[in-house]
Amino acid sequence: MSEDKQKLNGAAWFTLSGDVNSDMVHRVFEAVADMTEDGVETAHILLQSNGGYVSDGLCLYNYLSNLPIKIVMYNGGAVASIAVILFLSGQERYASETGRFMVHKSHASAPSGARPDALRIIVEGLQADDARTESILRQHVQLSEEHWLVHAHADLHLTAREAAKVGLVNEVRDFRPPKGKRVTNI
Repeated sequence: MSEDKQKLNGAAWFTLSGDVNSDMVHRVFEAVADMTEDGVETAHILLQSNGGYVSDGLCLYNYLSNLPIKIVMYNGGAVASIAVILFLSGQERYASETGRFMVHKSHASAPSGARPDALRIIVEGLQADDARTESILRQHVQLSEEHWLVHAHADLHLTAREAAKVGLVNEVRDFRPPKGKRVTNI
């Protein structure tokens, strides 16, 4: 077994932070190519993001959910908006005691003086985004009726303990790479 392979022992540790956008998609694609080349079987990823673009988040969710690499996600601080959907791509999911989640409906702005037909297109796009993200939430998380009511009209905030109760995380646990393991920023 090569020295690099021994060091990895099938698992690797990463941090992923910033806006969910095309740059993050590119960084994740590159990192997964390296993981595949290095023989990584399990990728532990500490995610820190306040969200971004729905289409980029869905792309990353679908991509990471279907890899032959086991993805283990961690929230050490804040995961919000579409980043919650990205977080759900982990086959295992953990959050630090201080970790928080914020789930909300899609939103957008329209230019001043936008015509009704342009506004209708924006609203239809937001409704489609909400349907896609809600479908993924319902696959992974058992929110109460009260949670869904809050989500329908406002931002839904969950602590790590609340997230564990609804299945968003497997348990409250910190991101702790073993001593001597390299942590790579994606």
